Amino acid sequence: MTSVALGPRYREDTLRALAENEFDVLVVGGGIVGAGAALDAISRGLTVALVEARDWAAGTSSRSSKLIHGGLRYLEQRDFGLVREALRERALLLHRLAPHLVRPVQFLYPLRNRVWERAYVSAGVTLYDTMGGARSLPRHRQLTRRGALREAPALRADALVGAIQYYDAQVDDARYTMMVARTAAQYGARVATRTEVTGFLREGERVTGAHVVDLEGGREITVRARRVVCATGVWTDGAQAMTGARATFAVRASKGVHLVVPRDRIPMDTGLITRTERSVLFIIPWGRHWLVGTTDTPHDDGPDEPVADHTDIGYLLERANAVLRTPLTMDDVEGVYAGLRPLLSGEMDDTARLSREHAVAEPVPGLVVVTGGKFTTYRVMARDAVDVVAEGLDESVPASVTGRLPILGAVGFEVLWNERRRLAARSGLHVARIEHLLRRYGSCAQDVLDLVAAEPELGAPIPGAEDYLCAEAVYAVTHEGALHLEDVLARRLRVSIEEWDGGLAAAAHVADLLAPRLGWSREDAADEVKRYVLQIRAERRDGPAVVEPPVTAA
Repeated sequence: MTSVALGPRYREDTLRALAENEFDVLVVGGGIVGAGAALDAISRGLTVALVEARDWAAGTSSRSSKLIHGGLRYLEQRDFGLVREALRERALLLHRLAPHLVRPVQFLYPLRNRVWERAYVSAGVTLYDTMGGARSLPRHRQLTRRGALREAPALRADALVGAIQYYDAQVDDARYTMMVARTAAQYGARVATRTEVTGFLREGERVTGAHVVDLEGGREITVRARRVVCATGVWTDGAQAMTGARATFAVRASKGVHLVVPRDRIPMDTGLITRTERSVLFIIPWGRHWLVGTTDTPHDDGPDEPVADHTDIGYLLERANAVLRTPLTMDDVEGVYAGLRPLLSGEMDDTARLSREHAVAEPVPGLVVVTGGKFTTYRVMARDAVDVVAEGLDESVPASVTGRLPILGAVGFEVLWNERRRLAARSGLHVARIEHLLRRYGSCAQDVLDLVAAEPELGAPIPGAEDYLCAEAVYAVTHEGALHLEDVLARRLRVSIEEWDGGLAAAAHVADLLAPRLGWSREDAADEVKRYVLQIRAERRDGPAVVEPPVTAA
């Protein structure tokens, strides 16, 4: 099956289809749960539209810890059901649904007590090894202090008496979300970004669709649907308010901040997880970098564009330095990002203890709201939401099949991986570049290689962001739905957090690559660079310094 390209022509066709058709399901929200709901519904034989006000994964789903995990710390809260469910999903993602995007990652859990802590943690990790689909990864192993320091020489010897090593999994959250949306489009869903819902259609009490504004062209579109699914995460309260009815549940936002530091600043061969007084500290391998996180603090300033402040950054550096032999300083921080977790509201003030479980409700007839949860269990959340949709439809709707439905790029990935040296020889690219493409695109990497074959200059690295090829920036527009420079540098590629300057040195060159594909004038390209500079400056207000490049396209 030829993959659907989410380019400008597809978007125009989709906007026309949104205006001309009634859909069985309209999904509002292009994060991982909304994309998952669209895929679940289309794969059950329903007609589906998906609209997102900004870009795929522009909110929480691009700003997570980038882990696919069972939630080891939830065992301590005796939330065994949530852990079992998450471990089952982890196994599916690793081995059936997305082996090209989800991969194992090893963690070290330092121990500070010789007797009771080792027994206590070992009991929990043993459960973690055996619940749900946990056996899809190697079992944990016990390490002495010497063995732990051999794996992680970056650790202070007085920070541990031994350690436990175990496995979880990792994903590029923004890419995964986009690929789920593309998979839904592959099966016939109509999906569009930069399309904002401004209100719901009503027939009496029933919600029958939504008023949508195309933020690129300004046109207003009336989208009719038999059922609407609201999967808007931390924006859920605002979406529910559009109905005029009393909200079924409330969502509180918890801010999670992560730092990005170069891999050579922390010499070790494993990830690290350790307890803090508020939550946990992760040090997670991320290509040439480490991700250091996370905070878990209440956020009451509204859901748009959270930023990391001095307190957040200082907290993470302090907690990391409590276990590291060579302390990190602000000068070691390449990038920083902040995201908001949608938590089901409770009476307590401590967001670290609010529920990570999800909820599905129908606050008014025709509108299904799903929220809470975590990235790992998105498929279950989507399934549960579409189950509620199905209950309200006249005809029989099949059960969910997404547990057996590979994400775009999964089928054929292992064959291409085994052929990667021949692909390198044919393309003229180094085998390391081929491996990079396969891990990001799976079998769709062949589409990127076709771009290079047609325009060999696209096989060059992006100046200022040499981890990526020029072809990848172009492919983001022609196939992955990117409409702006920020979409490419922040989410299709992860340049905004991986480069010391936030990708500013690459911005003008990438804007020039995008311009002919998106119909930009020279002035449009320069404006895109200016907006990107402002975005990076805002995100790094209290973080690493921003060195600004010229703002005119080359």
